[in-house]
Amino acid sequence: MANLSTLSPIDFILTRRSVVAANITEPGPTPKELDIIIDAGLRVPDHSRCGPGRIQIIGKKGQFELGKLYAELFAAENEGAKEEMIEYWRDRPSSAPCLLAISCYPNQEKMEKVPLIEQQMSVGALCQNLLNGAHALGYVAQWLTEWPSYRDEVKRRLGHDPSVDLLGFIFIGTALEQPKERKRVGAEEIVSYWDG
Repeated sequence: MANLSTLSPIDFILTRRSVVAANITEPGPTPKELDIIIDAGLRVPDHSRCGPGRIQIIGKKGQFELGKLYAELFAAENEGAKEEMIEYWRDRPSSAPCLLAISCYPNQEKMEKVPLIEQQMSVGALCQNLLNGAHALGYVAQWLTEWPSYRDEVKRRLGHDPSVDLLGFIFIGTALEQPKERKRVGAEEIVSYWDG
């Protein structure tokens, strides 16, 4: 992999790649580095300074507690589930050294000027910038929703009302091996031209 410090900004963006959470290991970012990643995350379009994004840093004890909840929910909802699958979900939150939960708290006072979709997109941009910030410091990351993001029990356990949108979890750490490039949707598939 190229030395990130020698890449042009555009090449830096073109080399960012998600790494499967199961392939992320120690070391994770230090507290100071995580502060930098979060500061980078906050550099997003935010019409009228709504500030709808919320970031929770989930420590090791929190990852363990969240994993217990995942395992309980999975076992209860999947009768006859194999123990290995229950364990998979018990271990899921601690797949990587660093785990962030990202939620959206729309600014209701500014909703008429800044509709919900704009505020949600701003939080999506926050997630992307967190991935870029991790990449800039030489770490890898993956942004996942998966079923726990949509469960009221998970939202409550994290201190949110079930009406809150949990936009997913971001796993950050070091790649076990460098990721391979994958097939992506190409510009030829999504770009069109309109000239009146």
